[in-house]
Amino acid sequence: MKQYHNLLNHILNNGVEKADRTGVGTLSTFGYQTRFDLQKGFPLVTTKRIHIKSVVYELLWFLNGDSNIKFLNDHGVSIWDEWADNKGDLGKVYGVQWRKWGRKDDSYVDQIENLIEGLRTEPDSRRHIVSAWNVGELHEMALPPCHCLFQFYIEENKLSCQLYQRSADSFLGVPFNIASYSLLLHMVSHVLSLEVGEFIYTVGDLHLYKNHIEQAKIQLARKPYPLPKLNIRRNVDDIFSFKFEDIEIENYKSHPHISGEIAV
Repeated sequence: MKQYHNLLNHILNNGVEKADRTGVGTLSTFGYQTRFDLQKGFPLVTTKRIHIKSVVYELLWFLNGDSNIKFLNDHGVSIWDEWADNKGDLGKVYGVQWRKWGRKDDSYVDQIENLIEGLRTEPDSRRHIVSAWNVGELHEMALPPCHCLFQFYIEENKLSCQLYQRSADSFLGVPFNIASYSLLLHMVSHVLSLEVGEFIYTVGDLHLYKNHIEQAKIQLARKPYPLPKLNIRRNVDDIFSFKFEDIEIENYKSHPHISGEIAV
């Protein structure tokens, strides 16, 4: 996937050394954008193996409004384990904010439900936005949201999505984030009987951890394979009714996995 290789090269060529809260250190750049036309294939990185099972189950977990890792662990997904407490809780992270944004009167806003309804009834609105950056509840989150705001847009029966991500771990996180929001775009398009358009990925602090530099160079030396295709196996008319079995990635060919230690 050319866009992802361009992103890695951008950091290696332009990144400045910065300290970070994990103590690992990064090469960092600020303000980056790339675009993916989903009509041309599903943007799943091919120069290393991506664990698509984790991508799908995490997104279903978000859409369920969940914030305990039990659902993930029950399905063999461990990507959030390092941040959970001894009960498996993560506090008011993504799923809670997407589905249960709190009001002063103790009621909640279901942003995803509102998003779907708004896209159906007011397709030209400029307010098709979901935010996870709830300033008043950041202290109640195990990790403040990295991918913190996204917006949908309809043009000529095609649905596009732009994500703003404040902080992006380019080696481990970014391929996952691109796949996750591209999947969400496919799911919302399917529910609304729209075609997929573009996924636009906009990043604030785009960085490469210093202990991933050699891995990134190995990946850049590999030639990308053609993109796979995403299929939805049955007719789903409710965004909250999707199951793992509904998602099929067809013709995904990749180079072998490259290990990298996560910075916590």
